[in-house]
Amino acid sequence: MSATQTETAARPNVGVYTNPAHELWVADATPTAEEASKGDILKEGEVSVAIKSTGICGSDVHFWHAGKIGPMVVTDTHILGHESAGVILAVHPGVKHLQVGDRVAIEPNIICNACEACLTGRYNGCETVLFKSTPPVDGLLRRYITHPAVWCHKIGNMTYEDGAMLEPLSVALAGMERAGVKLGDPTLICGAGPIGLVTLLCAAAAGAEPLVITDLDEGRLNFAKELVPRVRTYKIERGVEPTQIGEDIVKLAGSRITVAMECTGVESSVAGAIWSCKFGGKVFVIGVGKDDMKIPFGRVNTQEIDLQFQYRYANTWPRAIRLVESGVIDLKKLVTHRFSIDQAVDAFKTAADPKTGCIKVQIHSE
Repeated sequence: MSATQTETAARPNVGVYTNPAHELWVADATPTAEEASKGDILKEGEVSVAIKSTGICGSDVHFWHAGKIGPMVVTDTHILGHESAGVILAVHPGVKHLQVGDRVAIEPNIICNACEACLTGRYNGCETVLFKSTPPVDGLLRRYITHPAVWCHKIGNMTYEDGAMLEPLSVALAGMERAGVKLGDPTLICGAGPIGLVTLLCAAAAGAEPLVITDLDEGRLNFAKELVPRVRTYKIERGVEPTQIGEDIVKLAGSRITVAMECTGVESSVAGAIWSCKFGGKVFVIGVGKDDMKIPFGRVNTQEIDLQFQYRYANTWPRAIRLVESGVIDLKKLVTHRFSIDQAVDAFKTAADPKTGCIKVQIHSE
């Protein structure tokens, strides 16, 4: 059976690659433009997508620079990218809910649908997940890709930039749901990078008050203040003990913290969040840190502070789409730098350099 197809891919497919030598380059990629347009290579349940916008995640930079994150190691040439949106080019005949021309955001995982995590709805814990851009699975930073239709979410007239931002928003939404931030909760956001800032937007929309955000960079704190004017900012000074950081945050907030959303994964930041929390409070760690970490166990123990962690997300895209479409969450200010896919190396250099002042760098395809 032939795929349904009415649009064509006009330019050759290319992807953004790295390797164990930490090189970064743009080169030919699969599927070919003709294969993407015709859809003859599509398997049952698949669609081909022309990618229009892809955000650069910190993990992409890390795979480039360090070659690994924990047990996930770049061992061969590898395509990066997992924050993408685009337009359907072709659909397998068995796909009924999508058609050529639909604008979609791509949830970048393929799950087994058979393990306990999948069967209980927590598919982010799938034992055999194929997550686009996590080695050895190539990512989405290409002009054209094929993907299971079930993980391509229709975004209507939403911009492709906003569609690509649904992935970091999903990270924040997963954290907000499990952390249980409520109206009036004194809430701390650790880190004013893209995930921290999206989490700030979510906490503000949820009615958390007071809101405090920390970072090493004054520019990012100023950006956070522009994004959510009522947030209170705290600049982390290197070398200051976590106990002092905790005390300073409590003074700034006017009370101890009920929920700390830790978005850096840095040991000292996690510790500072712990020292800021009230008895029975919670530190929810979204950030990815080093494999082993010291924490102030005595403080956690005697204050009954819950310490929770997050791995990706599940069942967040429909909610994220509703929040952006309705204007409850406005992500537009977060995209500060834009490059074409041919300029991908410059885009990554910009994303990796704190001096550029970038928040979210996106790569656009024609």
